[in-house]
Amino acid sequence: MITRTRLAAGACALLAALTAGLAFPAGAAAGEPTGQDAPKVDLVLDVSGSMRARDIDGQSRMAAAKQAFNEVLDATPEEVELGIRTLGANYPGNDRKTGCKDTAQLYPVGPLDRTEAKTAVATLTPTGWTPIGPALLKAAGDLDGGDGSKRIVLISDGEDTCAPLDPCEVAREIAAKGIGLTIDTLGLVPTAKLSRQLSCIAEATGGTYTSVEHQDELTDRVNQLVDRAADPVVTPVPAEGADRCAGAPTLKSGLYTDREEFGQQRFYRVDVRPGQELRASVSVAADRAVNPGYGVLMRAVTSKGREMVRGEAAGNGRTDVISTGLRYPKPESDDEDAPAEAVCLGVSHSFSAAPGVKTTPGLPLELTVDVVDAPSPAGDVAAFGLGRGWWLLGVLILTGFLAGLVWGWLSRWRVAVWRTN
Repeated sequence: MITRTRLAAGACALLAALTAGLAFPAGAAAGEPTGQDAPKVDLVLDVSGSMRARDIDGQSRMAAAKQAFNEVLDATPEEVELGIRTLGANYPGNDRKTGCKDTAQLYPVGPLDRTEAKTAVATLTPTGWTPIGPALLKAAGDLDGGDGSKRIVLISDGEDTCAPLDPCEVAREIAAKGIGLTIDTLGLVPTAKLSRQLSCIAEATGGTYTSVEHQDELTDRVNQLVDRAADPVVTPVPAEGADRCAGAPTLKSGLYTDREEFGQQRFYRVDVRPGQELRASVSVAADRAVNPGYGVLMRAVTSKGREMVRGEAAGNGRTDVISTGLRYPKPESDDEDAPAEAVCLGVSHSFSAAPGVKTTPGLPLELTVDVVDAPSPAGDVAAFGLGRGWWLLGVLILTGFLAGLVWGWLSRWRVAVWRTN
């Protein structure tokens, strides 16, 4: 009764790939889109000195970005609240400490005034450093509040110059907050090092990374990402699992997100009444370098620790997401007032960090829980796997018996005629 599925990142993205076939209640359950708040997008543009390079369709990277932004602003859906943040746009000096603070909100996130936003973009000139980490932290603050979808689109032509504030670690910290924020990254004429860094940032939040070498590619991709923000999405609800079943949080049907440390086990409680079936799945994403050979285990246990059913899956390093699931039907009871059973879902994984890789925060996991009316008992719809085939089997047996009687009578009659003649 184990269902295995596979999800995509992102993170954010970490993970939709896990929940096919699960039906949520009609009300606004945990993780359901409510449509109350407008989707928000913050475009974060690198305006460092390297953006002067003239290698995108015969024009500078900055000119290509400005042209793309103008077209994107014209095409932005009315329901999307859009803002623009810059990094490296204001400080031209050599003081690293000052340069790594150079990030500013060029246009605030909110209802879009296209003329005003285009005017602000036209003033940009390639200037200074590349403080990607600080810019991501500020951009997350720009999108704070509300329960609508939140997306950062980072466009850069160079890797961060403000270490030790690792932008990949910053992205993991943002994802660990459980605010449903996705970071998509685009690299302009990227080097291998830049591609690795931008890919890491995107994967930490379930976003995507795209390499761009032409102006129309940049325009099309940013337009896609802004349009995607307007699509209805299910935002996972943060849930902090416990290290023991006794202290586990009680979850209802919905989509949840959590973080699990290496070597840790997390427990979540679900109440299942007689005649209901619990369906659950979990995905764990490797948002950093891990050793090959790993697995994930989900168990449904009683409050006293007795295991009732489990789901497990193993990986070998070829994928950065691993998923498993289980189903637990609770039999009907003659007692209409029978209490619900507290089922504990225990989740653990066997990922191990590669040398030199930070182990905190834990790996992101996405948990799907659904409690539905259980299917009819097997005896009502099938018997020994035959179902209504029993009727056909009975007809065949009766037909064979009658055919045997007739054939036997005809045979005896023919023998009697032969003896007479």
